[in-house]
This record gives sequence, structure tokens and C-alpha cells, in this order.
Amino acid sequence: MTKIVQVGNIACGSDQLFLISGPCVIETEDIMMRTAEKLREVSERMKVPVIYKSSFTKDNRSSVDFYQGPGLEQGLKVLENVKKQFGFPLLTDIHYPSQAKAIAEVCDVIQIPAYLCMQTELVTTTAKTGAVVNIKHGQFLAPENMINPAKKCESVGNSKVILTERGYTFGYNDLVVDPRAFYHLRKTGYPLVFDITHSIRKYGIPSADPRGGNREVMPTIARAGVAAGVDGVFIETHPDPSTAKCDAASQLCVTDLEEFLKPLLDLHAVEVQYRHQHVNA
Repeated sequence: MTKIVQVGNIACGSDQLFLISGPCVIETEDIMMRTAEKLREVSERMKVPVIYKSSFTKDNRSSVDFYQGPGLEQGLKVLENVKKQFGFPLLTDIHYPSQAKAIAEVCDVIQIPAYLCMQTELVTTTAKTGAVVNIKHGQFLAPENMINPAKKCESVGNSKVILTERGYTFGYNDLVVDPRAFYHLRKTGYPLVFDITHSIRKYGIPSADPRGGNREVMPTIARAGVAAGVDGVFIETHPDPSTAKCDAASQLCVTDLEEFLKPLLDLHAVEVQYRHQHVNA
């Protein structure tokens, strides 16, 4: 039985598929607002609840020369403006325990990056804020072991945990999505999200390089994840991905989002029906 985790008015873990979306990293306020405006249109037309995501800092860029974002203070101001204008719940990454309090004052969901999912102080300090904690599945960790960082949150009194799958790396500059992971992660009982756009990244190639992401496989792996029973999908979007300052090769153009979601919503409806008919499946 999947727990229900409330994010604003979104019941994560219920029968309604939800979407986490927005630019990979905060660039200009205009880009943030244009993306949010389109996401609101898609959300209203397709009846898909949206959690707006963007990072104030990307602290894991492969070079110090690459854009990292505006930083904590300025980035949170931009996110707060998005929330005021569009009403979306907000999600952003945390990198250091010292950032937790400030993020929790603005954002509804604090995301633990995949590389940092086993950092006890980071996880517990984040959980102590009382915000919902989205823990990205470490590329190096067996899926059933993701129960451990989730339990760290619960150890400090916060059971509002979401787990996000994003593929595995074996040190060869590629990510592999293993459908078995969805089964094992669902067994933990926490709402499960599939991060589609990060799962197609090609490590070792700058994200602005067209070879830095396998966009052609996005529809296939997206359908696989939804058919396997995820509760939400994570799709980074941008008005013009080719000019994005981070993950340009893997973000989805926000104007293409509606068509991309249509088959996923159809599949999700079938999966929910199946789940209710086969409780022990």
C-alpha cells in the first residue's frame, strides 16, 4: 500500500499521476515565468497536477566553467515569484545542511540529489524542516536499499518522503533504466517518481552538446515507467532547450509536453485499473 504524501493540494501516491517539471536550473526570470505559464496551461487542459521544479545551484557540473545557477538567495526569490504568480508547489535541490532552513521557507519539496542520497546529516537536517523530502535514487545503489535514506527521514519524525528513480551508471558514461527498480522501489511503500529526462543523460559529454542526451528513447522509457506503476513523472522543460545553460540535450521543449504526456496518461489509467483489480499483483 503506497503512502499518500500531500504536496500543496496534490495527493502524491493517489490514483492521479502528477508531474514535476520546470527548467533544470534557474536562468532568467523570464524563462522561469514562460515555462510556468505553459505548464499551467498543460495542467489545466490535461488535469495533471504540477510541482514546479528548478535548481538555484547545480553543484555537480563536470566543469567549474559551466553555469551553476544564481545561488541560494537570488534563486529562492525567483522561485517565490513563480509561486506567487502561478500557485504551483515548489521543488528545488539542496546540497548542504546549512541551506535547509531557507529552502523550507519557500519550497514545499526539498530534493536530495542522487549522489548525496546516503549523506546522513544532509538527509536528516532536511527532514527536520518538516518539508516533503524527495530523495533521488543514487545511481550506485540497489533500489531496495533506498529504504535506508527514507528511514533516516522517519528517524527524525518526518515520513513525508517521495522516492525518485533516475537510472544506473556503471562508470561508463551512460545510464540504464532497469524496470525491476520500479517494482523494488514501490515495495518500500513511498510514492514513486520516474525522472525521465535525467535518465537519458550521457555522462562525459557537456549537456549543451546534442550528443549529451538520448532524447530518442524518452517516449519508450517513459511508457515503461508509467506502465510499471509510478505515481509521478519528472520531466525537465524549457522554452528552448537548445539554448539552455544546463541539460540542454535532455530537457523537453515545454511546448512539446502536452503531446508527450498523452500516451502516459492513457497508460496510467490502464495501470490504475489493473492495480485495483489485482490487489496482490
